Amino acid sequence: MVLFGFGKKLTLPSPESALPGRKEKMPIPAKHFVNGNAFGPPYPHTMELAMFGMGCFWGAEKKFWSQVEVFITAVGYSAGITHNPTYHEVCTGMTGHNEVVLVVFNPKTISYEQLLQVFWENHNPTQGMRQGNDTGTQYRSGIYTYSPAQRKLAEVSRDAYQEALTKAGYGKITTEILDAMEFYYAEEYHQQYLAKNPNGYCGLGGTNVACPIGVVKI
Repeated sequence: MVLFGFGKKLTLPSPESALPGRKEKMPIPAKHFVNGNAFGPPYPHTMELAMFGMGCFWGAEKKFWSQVEVFITAVGYSAGITHNPTYHEVCTGMTGHNEVVLVVFNPKTISYEQLLQVFWENHNPTQGMRQGNDTGTQYRSGIYTYSPAQRKLAEVSRDAYQEALTKAGYGKITTEILDAMEFYYAEEYHQQYLAKNPNGYCGLGGTNVACPIGVVKI
């Protein structure tokens, strides 16, 4: 969702040109609006983290909280430079951040590979610095991994999905796969936005190409 004419920058800023940000962290709610679980860390020791960028984070978050086995989802900003950015700063394209979804999950009830399937099938990962009509660096496709095992699964799933997309006539996947950087929570009104605003904007759209899972063993 592009507001106030921002969100059109298509190149990432340098550290020298990025906005500086601030020391103060964003206030967060006490509980998840959809499932009522405690929202902020520390999370139960049985949980693992995953982080994805797939366009507007409102619709992306809904895709993950709809997986009933997920403990918490949160929207925020990551993979950039600016400390504790605001939404309006991210929209200028001068923070380097992506709009991302943090997923806290129990790997005994839902696997990381299943989360990757949700990621690949619910956006178009071939569009570069945009997703549908949302254009800008904060809408790029990205997987941000918390372990070597996650990174391997992400890379193998990307290669498998590329084969499926190529057969369907799509171009090259532009998804960045990086080690997870600091996650900055977005403003409270963004959290679980489509649960609070059922008729709110969602620009997310997949390719209608199924992603194979179970393609690698760790």
